[in-house]
Amino acid sequence: MNGLSQALELTHVSEDPKIPDDVWERFARDSERDIRDSAPKEPSARAREVTERLRRQEARGELPEGWRAGPARQQKKSRRGLWGVLGVAVAVVVAVVAVKPSLVPGDPFGRGTSSEAASSPLPEETAAPTAAPSAEAPEIPTLDDPFAGSPAKRWADGTAGIAVPEAKAVGGLSKAKAEQALELTRKLLVESNLAPGTLRGERPTAALDVLDPVQKEVRGLMETALRKPDRKHDPLWMFSRFDPKQVRLVGDVVKTRGRMTFKAGDHASVAVHADYTFVYPVVQTNGSTEVTRTIIRRVLDVEISDPAKYQVTPGKLTVVNWDQDINNSACDVYDGYLHPDFASSEPTGPAPSGPTKDPYDRSRPLGPNRDESCGTVSRV
Repeated sequence: MNGLSQALELTHVSEDPKIPDDVWERFARDSERDIRDSAPKEPSARAREVTERLRRQEARGELPEGWRAGPARQQKKSRRGLWGVLGVAVAVVVAVVAVKPSLVPGDPFGRGTSSEAASSPLPEETAAPTAAPSAEAPEIPTLDDPFAGSPAKRWADGTAGIAVPEAKAVGGLSKAKAEQALELTRKLLVESNLAPGTLRGERPTAALDVLDPVQKEVRGLMETALRKPDRKHDPLWMFSRFDPKQVRLVGDVVKTRGRMTFKAGDHASVAVHADYTFVYPVVQTNGSTEVTRTIIRRVLDVEISDPAKYQVTPGKLTVVNWDQDINNSACDVYDGYLHPDFASSEPTGPAPSGPTKDPYDRSRPLGPNRDESCGTVSRV
């Protein structure tokens, strides 16, 4: 009863401009007539006389058993009349709710609003996107909402965005070996791009330990880059690092989106391909509250080979290829740190001269022949 009462109270249609007054008045007249017709009436003198005669005949045993069934049927008919009136009222309620569902509390029809849909988390990326994310309403990021106005607001938080596919045996190597390759790739991505110490510019020891020391052209290169960065030895090729004296992360969330796949490699190996974009909201440490974002896409190809056939270190990753696309950070600065551009500050490094691109567009291939000149971004 409470539910019906509430629904009827919520749909006070006489005050709703969507239902014309003449329709409501006709409904009220029809309802009143139905109630009046079905209401009990005072019996006439003739009816009282007939009733008294039937009562005397019943006392003498002159009437058949069950003769009072007539009034019972009449009572049932009256109930149908009452439900008919209620049915009309309910029909009006349904019509009003259909026109104006906001009158009912909550979201009983599961429609949801467009704003709710726009802020709901995206499903996991399982294939290469075919286009860039749609444009977002222009919003200024703040300390309380550092991903405002960014498509990354719907992306996963940090490590939750790096999902490992289910492993299986490939390339003559076992399921366990494939699983090891996938987990080590995930660890490398996390320790290189999400670990708080790495982001603060500390030595990414856990990430380096995943790399095969036999492969000196990779691990050796990164060791040198961290120790003495320059144009030919840049730790940003693999690690995301900010100068803690100049920039800090806003909050503790980095948005992440991408996918990981694996197959049989060319060197008796499990070959893993990873393609992820990381979005870092940052603020300067000089007291400014202006928030900007640096967006980095990383593509990584690694392998775990059979040590019986190749000179590799068991349990370590061999890097076959890596690439990166760094956006909203100063170009041609080789001090080993990312330098985000803030509108309120003088830019670091030379002015961008390359083409404009969308840093959130994950449908673009990072091929070796792409234009890698220092360009501008269409959004951050």
